Amino acid sequence: MMHGAAARAAIISQLALLAIACAPPGNSTPASSSTTASGATPLTAEQRAGGWRSLFDGTSTAAWRGYKEATMPAGWQIVDGVLTKKGSVGDLMTKDQFGNFELALDWKVSPGGNAGVFYRGTEDYDKIYWSAPEYQLLDDAGHPDGQSRLTSAGSDYGLYPSPAGVVKPADQWNSTLIVIKGNTVQHWLNGQKLLEYDLGSPDWQVKVKASKFVAYPKYGLAQKGYIAIQGDHDGALWIRNVRIKELP
Repeated sequence: MMHGAAARAAIISQLALLAIACAPPGNSTPASSSTTASGATPLTAEQRAGGWRSLFDGTSTAAWRGYKEATMPAGWQIVDGVLTKKGSVGDLMTKDQFGNFELALDWKVSPGGNAGVFYRGTEDYDKIYWSAPEYQLLDDAGHPDGQSRLTSAGSDYGLYPSPAGVVKPADQWNSTLIVIKGNTVQHWLNGQKLLEYDLGSPDWQVKVKASKFVAYPKYGLAQKGYIAIQGDHDGALWIRNVRIKELP
């Protein structure tokens, strides 16, 4: 029988394994950091071995460029390990394209803030959101879009609603996970699954035809594309610990 410190260590180890077993996709080796830490959290050896890599580690924007630009747009800066912008600036886009993946990041917005994460985007149109589905980043309580679940935080903007009561208030950190495998997309927020849908499905096609995206024939059809962060809205946005794990 173990006593004292040895017994406590064994219990802690067992609890940690249980937490991993119950974690949502992408958090089996937690790719997203605590929502209370202030700056960047380095990837662990376990996370790297599991296939995760950093898209923003708190020190460099080398993985990013502006939409239809070769360099970073003005107005974005790194402050204390956090990528931030104030006011309307150009959208960011990864230099690499991704098909199937798990994407994790932490974010917060100022009161009334509005932004988004786009996935499988292309440069076919003048705006990234004309081709790419959007995971909405929003201060639900302080922005008019928060009055509809179709445009609230965590929604697939304009198409699939997110449940209320999951997003944290303005100026508090949230942890987002986006999982894409084939045509199936999942949105997660703060450890809770918000929604799941299938790109190109009959249900999806009906929703697109009833939305503003019907004007863009290539919307949501790319099997591989860029990840982008929306910057062209007023208010402040903070992003940290952007990690991706590519899936087969």
